[in-house]
Amino acid sequence: MTVRKVKSVWNGTLKEGKGNMDITGYSGPFTFASRFENGKGTNPEELVGAAQSGCYSMFLSALISGEGLNPASIETEAAVTLGEVDGEIGRASCRERV
Repeated sequence: MTVRKVKSVWNGTLKEGKGNMDITGYSGPFTFASRFENGKGTNPEELVGAAQSGCYSMFLSALISGEGLNPASIETEAAVTLGEVDGEIGRASCRERV
C-alpha cells in the first residue's frame, strides 16, 4: 500500500500564530484568519474538500468506465463549511457538486 505523508507546522498562539502545510508538490500558509474568517491563505478544510472531490471524480469515472463508457471529463467541486456543532467548532458539512 502506498503511504502519503503531509507535514504541518504551527508557530505561535492560536489567533496570532501562523502555520504552513507541506504536501507533495504544494506548500501553503494558513492562519487563524484563513481558517475561521476570510483571511488570505489555505486551511485544512480546503484540503479535506480537495481530497473528497478528487476521490469522488475518480470513483465516478470508474463506475462509468465499468459500464463500457468513456468519460471525457468529470469536474467535482466541494464546499466545506466550518461551523459550530454542539457548541464546538467543527466541520459542519462537505457537499460535492458534479
